[in-house]
Amino acid sequence: MLTQASYLTFDIGGTTIKYGLIDENLSLTHLGQLETQQNQNGMIMQQLIQTTRKVMTTYKIIGIGVSTAGIVNRELGTIIYAGPTIPNYIGTEIKAILSHEFTLPVYVENDVNAALLGEKLVGAAQDANNIYCVALGTGIGGAHLLNNHLQDGGTAQANSIGYLLYDSATQTNYEQRASTLTLQAQLSAQLHLSVPEAFDAAKRGESLPLEIIKNWSRSVAQGLAQIILIVDPELLIIGGGVSKQEKFLLDLLNQSIPAYLPPNFYRTKLVTAHNFNDAALFGAVYRFFN
Repeated sequence: MLTQASYLTFDIGGTTIKYGLIDENLSLTHLGQLETQQNQNGMIMQQLIQTTRKVMTTYKIIGIGVSTAGIVNRELGTIIYAGPTIPNYIGTEIKAILSHEFTLPVYVENDVNAALLGEKLVGAAQDANNIYCVALGTGIGGAHLLNNHLQDGGTAQANSIGYLLYDSATQTNYEQRASTLTLQAQLSAQLHLSVPEAFDAAKRGESLPLEIIKNWSRSVAQGLAQIILIVDPELLIIGGGVSKQEKFLLDLLNQSIPAYLPPNFYRTKLVTAHNFNDAALFGAVYRFFN
């Protein structure tokens, strides 16, 4: 049992809900993860409420942070838009429900924004002012922090970068060609390998895994180049599980990005998220510390 007061942090994805504790020294304790339920009759909120009740029997909780898929009204803590991954989610009043249930301060943030804020709080972005984060996973999402302010756009739909680069010949967009899900589908079809297994094989010099990963990394690089042209970030962070590939992934991307830019345009520093898939857990509680 922890005697120190802590914040309860959630990261809601289409497949799993991760949760843990972050204390006032920014130390993360993982508590577990749940399978995201089909969201009938507010089932996801019931999962959060039941989990919070369970945690509060053992730990002293002083606030709740929620990172979630979907477009979020962060002041109201509600879901403005959510794709088919989480059905019946639009309009969910996460902040109001949790605040009423537990009489605690609650912050809610989009998951890619949260990943960026997590890196600003304790990761790769602590000393940068113009930061862009690209999360590679089932889809591709973006987030932009400029002088400590998230840039959401006029209707909160900025950084929907997965829809970039539509190709009429293949009828695919950026995330359909460059997501980690797409890479996994290619690896499964040709090699029956997972993404981590394929990277391990590529690092050993096995030609086919390396070729597939290189082709995929070129697709990733094409979208990164568009972000560099439009935003000109000083720091560009690659998030998601594939960020664990660190230098190997960065080398591939750094080799490919200049091909999609004019000469001498590539001055952005490219890094992987220091907190890997935990970045959003930190970012969900960012506003308790800032």
